[in-house]
Amino acid sequence: MLLAKLSVVCACSISAAALLLAGCSSTPEDQTANWSPNKIYTEAKDELSSGGYENAIKLFEKLEGRAAGTPLAQQAQLDKAYAQYKSGEAAQAIATLDRFMKLHPASPALDYALYLKGIINFNDDLGLFSGLTRQDLAERDQKASKESFESFKELLNRFPTSKYANDASLRMTYIVNSLAQSEVYVARYYFDRGAYVAAINRAQIALTDYQDVPALEEALFIIVKSYDALGMTQLRDDTKRVLEKNYPKSEYLSRGFKGNSDPWWKVW
Repeated sequence: MLLAKLSVVCACSISAAALLLAGCSSTPEDQTANWSPNKIYTEAKDELSSGGYENAIKLFEKLEGRAAGTPLAQQAQLDKAYAQYKSGEAAQAIATLDRFMKLHPASPALDYALYLKGIINFNDDLGLFSGLTRQDLAERDQKASKESFESFKELLNRFPTSKYANDASLRMTYIVNSLAQSEVYVARYYFDRGAYVAAINRAQIALTDYQDVPALEEALFIIVKSYDALGMTQLRDDTKRVLEKNYPKSEYLSRGFKGNSDPWWKVW
């Protein structure tokens, strides 16, 4: 009798365990299972516009599979890249755009893909407190800036009449200015530490590699001050004449290095 009861208890335990395992192994219900591709896209766009970037990314990914091979799937890829960018996943966004451009080289939206890639790199690592610390693009690592420039350049070369061309051109100018200013930051760093030859060399890189950018005024002044510190008066005077000719109203000549005024780049 006791053995019979034990058998019943064991059988019940096994059945309960089986039900529990079955419940644990079941997958969550897919609420989009009966949705049309258009409905998925509408819901994804709603999430995107309301700031629900993670949900939007999941819906766009689902749409890519559900509508594979259609223009809607291509649009989903682009919108997913934008959602990834807005959610702080810059590397994933760029990977999505690179995949899109590789798979759809003749897409009418290729100009947008290049533009968005440029924008993502343009804003890369600006940081939450950059506005408070007065940090500009020139003070940061220039790898992202150069990659942004290349995306905008390709956009202008391939799609000169694109609606994104004008903004891309403005941002390219900004990037060139920042790259030149980056060289001047390094030159000023060397000058402040008494490494005058290194300061001259770095400032001359800015003068050689860039034209008609604001940073060249300071580059010339750093060279003037460095030659003066080295006692090389002839070269100092020659460089000073170049500075006076190109910047006759230069504030560097009247009051030296500038203070903490608003930077040249503050246009956005």
